Parts: sequence; structure tokens; C-alpha cells
Amino acid sequence: MKNIVVLDGYALNPGDLDWAPLQALGKVTIYDRTPANLVAERAKDAHILLTNKAIVSAETIHNLPFLEYIGVMATGYNVVDIPAATARKIPVTNVPAYSTASVAQLTFALILELCYHTGLHAESVRAGEWASSVDFSYWKTPLTELEGRTLGIVGFGQIGQAVARIALAFGMKVIASHRHPERDKMEGVTFVDQATCFREADIVSLHCPLNQENREFVNASLLKTMKKTALLINTSRGPLIQEADLAEALREGVIAGAGLDVLSTEPPAADHPLVQAPGTIITPHIAWATQAARGRLMRVAVENVRQYLQGKGQNNINKIQ
Repeated sequence: MKNIVVLDGYALNPGDLDWAPLQALGKVTIYDRTPANLVAERAKDAHILLTNKAIVSAETIHNLPFLEYIGVMATGYNVVDIPAATARKIPVTNVPAYSTASVAQLTFALILELCYHTGLHAESVRAGEWASSVDFSYWKTPLTELEGRTLGIVGFGQIGQAVARIALAFGMKVIASHRHPERDKMEGVTFVDQATCFREADIVSLHCPLNQENREFVNASLLKTMKKTALLINTSRGPLIQEADLAEALREGVIAGAGLDVLSTEPPAADHPLVQAPGTIITPHIAWATQAARGRLMRVAVENVRQYLQGKGQNNINKIQ
């Protein structure tokens, strides 16, 4: 029987999902969270190691004699040293596309909140301002209609495409910056270069994977090319943005607002420059966290393990079975 160790299971399953399908595959030990200094100790007898955000470094992989499989319970797999795993012929799997609908949904939740400020107005009513108003209607901020506005999408994979479909349903114009426009054509979407996307869009939404080429590509110089009324949305990866530059741009009115579900360091420091930046909404990395999305994530993560144990393999990042 294989020893299966889950390093950080709480975020995926705080109690509303069932580990039973995984437990049917071996002897399972589940830790809610594992700090960096305990990863090697907790994984020392593991044949199969599952992680969400706990780092599995080259040193850790080198020092785990029984390790034969690493499963990432997420889409992004930068938490695992892939070359070190490959050198030991250890397959590494991930779970692609499980959260597409949920991330697209949160993208528009952020956009709509920035355009209509529903939370602010609901709090106003709760505070008694409507009851004491002399008018039947009032608004505390300018309100923005989406129809006819231009949404710029940076990265046009499955999530970017889902966001585009919602935008088109709102009557928005959609432009997109993408590496493979010929492959991913969509009626109603015009492909442009990245500079044009940022310059012409009323709202720019990031949906690209993080790599060394685009780390902190949203910086002061790029932000200055955007409309002063523009909004920036990021439900992708925090390090795509140079956060100090964005905070300064928001303070100086270079752009009008930002909706962020991800930051470069999570959780952020209490004095993170964006937390108190004007015109900013930050949510605590929740786009993936609907029960439906987490249920799909768990099912695929378990199926990845099952396929490995059957000698088949699926979602192999490093193509080792």
C-alpha cells in the first residue's frame, strides 16, 4: 500500500468535501498546512506527495528516498522544482482548467463592483442614509455602464475566452492580446498587440500565466499609457504587476481603479501598498474557491493519482509516467 501525504489540504477542503476517494487509494495522511521547515519531515515516508502551495524544492526531492509521484492540487506548478523531479524520473501532475467558470465569474464581480459600487451603496442604506434621504434615489459615486465600453484581455486561454463571452453578452467591445490569435479566434473579439490593448481598453483584465518574460510587466511606464478612466483587473497571478508602481498610479490618478484577487505575496503584509490604495478592491485569492470548482479540483487530483497507480498517467507536466 502506497503512503500518500497531503501537505496542505485545508484550503482545498476545509470540511465541505470528502477525502474518501483519495483514502481508497492508499494510506493517507492529511495536513491542513505545512510550514517550509516541516515539508521534508512530513514527506519522508511518502510514495505519493500532494501539495497546493507548500514548496517542494530540489533539496526536498533529493532527500525523499521513497518519493515516486508529486501531484499539484492546482493549475500552476511553480511550487515544485520540475527539473529536480524529472532528474529522478518522478512524474509531476497538475489540474488544468478546473476553475475557468469561477474565475471568469469573479472577474466580472470585481468589474461590476468597481462600476456600480454596490457594496458601498448597500452599506449606505444599512446606515440609514436612504431612510433619511429627501430624494427617492441617490448615488455616492459615478456609476458606469458596461455596454459599449472596451474590455482588453491579456491572455486568451480558456479563462480569457470565458471572460470574453461574458463581456460580449454585456454588449462590450472586446480586444485581446494573445500569442496564438490564429488558433483561438472568436467572433466579436479583435486581436491587438499588448501596447494597443492597454492604450485602448476601458478595462484591462489579466489572464496570462506567469513566466520570467512577463513578471512585473505591468509597471509605471505601461500604466501611464492607459486611459485615466481605465480599470485594471487581475485574477491571474500577482507578480504580473509591479505593485508599488500600481499603488502610485492609483494615488496619482494615472488610472481610475483596480480589482485584484491575487498579490505577489499571499497573505500580504499589513502595510502592503495596495491594501489602502484609492479606487482598489482586493479579495483574498477566492476566484478558485467556489465549492463547485474545488470539487472538480479534488476529483481530478484524485483521478491523477489513480491513473498513475494504474500505470497510465494524465496531466503529466514533465511527461513522465
